[in-house]
Amino acid sequence: MSIEYRTIQKISGPLIFVEGVSGVGYNELVEIRDPEGNLRRGRVLEINRNIAVVEVFEGTTGLSITSSTVRFLGKPLTIPLSTEMLGRVFNGLGEPIDGGPPPFTEEYRDVNGLPMNPYARDYPTKFIQTGISAIDGMNTLVRGQKLPIFSGSGLPHNLLATQIARQATIVGEEEGFAVIFVAMGIKHDEAEFFKKSFEESGVLKNSALFLNLADDPPVERLVAPRCALTLAEYLAFEQDMHILVILTDMTNYAEALREISAAREEVPSRKGYPGYMYSDFASIYERAGRIKGRKGSITQMPILTMPNDDITHPIPDLTGYITEGQIVLDRDLHRRGIYPPINVLPSLSRLMKDGIGKGKTREDHGPVSNQLYAAYARAQELRMLSTIIGEEGLTDRDRLYLKFGELFERRFINQGVNENRSLETTLDIAWDLLSIFPESELTRIPDYIIRKYYKRK
Repeated sequence: MSIEYRTIQKISGPLIFVEGVSGVGYNELVEIRDPEGNLRRGRVLEINRNIAVVEVFEGTTGLSITSSTVRFLGKPLTIPLSTEMLGRVFNGLGEPIDGGPPPFTEEYRDVNGLPMNPYARDYPTKFIQTGISAIDGMNTLVRGQKLPIFSGSGLPHNLLATQIARQATIVGEEEGFAVIFVAMGIKHDEAEFFKKSFEESGVLKNSALFLNLADDPPVERLVAPRCALTLAEYLAFEQDMHILVILTDMTNYAEALREISAAREEVPSRKGYPGYMYSDFASIYERAGRIKGRKGSITQMPILTMPNDDITHPIPDLTGYITEGQIVLDRDLHRRGIYPPINVLPSLSRLMKDGIGKGKTREDHGPVSNQLYAAYARAQELRMLSTIIGEEGLTDRDRLYLKFGELFERRFINQGVNENRSLETTLDIAWDLLSIFPESELTRIPDYIIRKYYKRK
């Protein structure tokens, strides 16, 4: 029988400090009974001598130092796991909010997951098609990869996230593919947008949504991605499925982490965030990957909004260290009506080279991507030069690159919100654009590939 404590020493934000405890463990599940007799849940965040710091999932409003009681349950926070959770909508604690019953299962697991042995990891090598040319053609997503999207306030990252969730597929293995979508700190209208988008497109039946609202306690925001990833691990490594996990917005997650750190009176690090934010991010991002001998995989696309569009801010900075590249959304492209406003020059997929090419996508995929980068980079340089000396001072060759830059943005990057392009379509558009150049300009593409795909006028 567990002991019921009436020794709350202090309440600070979402935390309560309980003194006189013994035999209590880190991450242990806690029940708190408020003065009205209602139960709330929490977990142990820290043990310092005989004082336990407990974060309360439902918030501390209405709790009393003298009238509230605390019981430590001797087990970590767990959630039920079942394939029936696909097609359902949950809150940040894994509780159904779609009007349906709780999942019927005898399988419960700790939301903190099991560490993946680095030796058992398998290298990601299989292409995932998102239907978006700027990603598939030039920043390819590979199964088991962590590829974040760096956005900014007011940019259409939520629209892009739902489009990727609707369209993402592993060509030839569509049956075993599912999406787990996690939204943290979102407004009510955004939550309705996500639910409506998934329902109307028909992808909800093969997806699970975890929605944490802005007015939910910040503690729930920290638990939501862990609940979702626990389900992802079960589906991937027990049910042999390929899971794409989309996490939006990791900036809201980091703000909740900072709020709780301040309530614990910890010494802040860069811009007030806790010094352990890197390891905390890693505990989420490193739950992606493949395991040798297992068919399933977990691929992650975290989305974060960069404060003041600053890519050196601690949130994108630390995320970039842990993940394998980034997709960068650009405010200038968005202002000019380009959707999705992906700036391909600072974007990067570090595992792209291992997931494309002959036998995987198409033999011309890599060389075409390299040539597009080189030509667009040259076009951007000439745009800046033309603002100084005017277009009259440019050569005919330079003006050809300027024309390519405009066509590249309008025809390759730009596409409809519901436009799902196959990789073949993406590469065909790329060849249409590159064929405005004489063959001698295509220095990044081998001659035999030029002879096969170049579209002579």
